[in-house]
Amino acid sequence: MLIVYYTNLGAGWEPLTYMVNLAVELFEAELLVLDGKRPNRFQQLEYFLRRRKNTGGESCLLICPNPTLLLSLSLIQGWRKRFNRIAAWIIDSYWVDWIPKIMQVSQLFDHLFVTTQEDVLEWQKLMKTPTTWLPWGSDALRLGGRNSNRIWDLVRVGRQPLEWEDDSQTAQFCLDRNLRFHGRPQFFANANENQAKLMEFYRQTKFSLAFSNIANPTTYTHPSREYLTGRWVDALACGAVVAGIPPKAPSIDRLLWEGATLDLQSVHIQEGLQIIFEAARNWRAEQAEKNYQQALERLDWRWRFAAIADTLNESPKRLHDELQLLNQKIERCMC
Repeated sequence: MLIVYYTNLGAGWEPLTYMVNLAVELFEAELLVLDGKRPNRFQQLEYFLRRRKNTGGESCLLICPNPTLLLSLSLIQGWRKRFNRIAAWIIDSYWVDWIPKIMQVSQLFDHLFVTTQEDVLEWQKLMKTPTTWLPWGSDALRLGGRNSNRIWDLVRVGRQPLEWEDDSQTAQFCLDRNLRFHGRPQFFANANENQAKLMEFYRQTKFSLAFSNIANPTTYTHPSREYLTGRWVDALACGAVVAGIPPKAPSIDRLLWEGATLDLQSVHIQEGLQIIFEAARNWRAEQAEKNYQQALERLDWRWRFAAIADTLNESPKRLHDELQLLNQKIERCMC
């Protein structure tokens, strides 16, 4: 199996890069990394195809940050013939209007996976290709946790509304309420190290701050389609409750569970901190246990990989073994 992925896409894609590395390990696959900002990626693909032996029944999975990057494989002559089955997993699939026109008639892909269930029918209609909802996930099995000893009441990761943006100010407001707050965590250049440290950070807190793209919009977020991102599911996998304004969509309601989020009702810091103060005062270790167990059952990347494996008729032993470990972990959590 070959996995194709784009890199050099800017800050914020480290959790996805970690997932790709995990997929390569568990699928026992070969990885081809393309530079998303360099025009010579087409030559890179052509060179790769020329030197690669034709193995016949091999599968190819393109993990695509956004729809525009679907185009690369379609421009390489002979790519379709080289692989038995080709699929693409589009992460920011809510940008349906970014689908290149040529892709709508290319018939390159046998199957598509999208992270937003509300867009499945539109993708299927435009691409004339079977499409499956495959949402964001997290490595709950290896990096998650349900520990009860949490040194922070609230942490922040990533972009926040204006009133929450100044960590020094937020820390002082929290101190006024006897809340323990930690601002932006340290960033590490290596994606695997960064993800491990980030998940360790989440395991140390009761609440993690995050607001939906509608409550806290910017130039690169979708203006109307609400969606989950890595910081939501990663925090939950570590047992934390996500405090903020959660994204609203039927698929998100089905994916999450009662107690996964704490709705702050507005982006105003004083009102939000009062709600967090009350919730922190009533926090119980059972909340971390529930979030961790639910994340194992609903959010772990291995469930997403299993769906891909079934679709592509792949049966990697490493993935099978880790799914067994995942089920065993879930059973232990339920005891």
